[in-house]
Amino acid sequence: MEFRSDISPATLGVEFREEGIAVTYLDGRTVVYRREPEEVDERVETPPGKEVHVLVTDPTETEGVMVYVNDHDTHDEIIEATGVGRVLIEPGETDELFPGVSVTAREVSAVVEADPEVARGRVFVFAEDATGEFAYEITGRE
Repeated sequence: MEFRSDISPATLGVEFREEGIAVTYLDGRTVVYRREPEEVDERVETPPGKEVHVLVTDPTETEGVMVYVNDHDTHDEIIEATGVGRVLIEPGETDELFPGVSVTAREVSAVVEADPEVARGRVFVFAEDATGEFAYEITGRE
């Protein structure tokens, strides 16, 4: 029985705090991404072997949608309860997460490309595991 599939995201609460970017899941839990995002122009390739989360805020920066890229560990019902989306893609494939935001899977990493103007909000990419955390904001400007 397959317990992992693509899941559409719900709208989540987003708050920019002094200690980081807080995302409130539908189940009431809040996660804070504490790393200061590095600004990049149009694309970012994540470090190898990291969990990849893509957050796109709305224009007010108080709400957003988040997608986990290639999370094979979490069962569907757990993902659905949080309101986070999930996309599973094979290496070499590209998927449009949202208008203006796409991800291409590599063997051990992901390439996220975005045009924040088309996305109509800010675009963040978080890549993390037990050994480290990386954060990026795709600004669309050089």
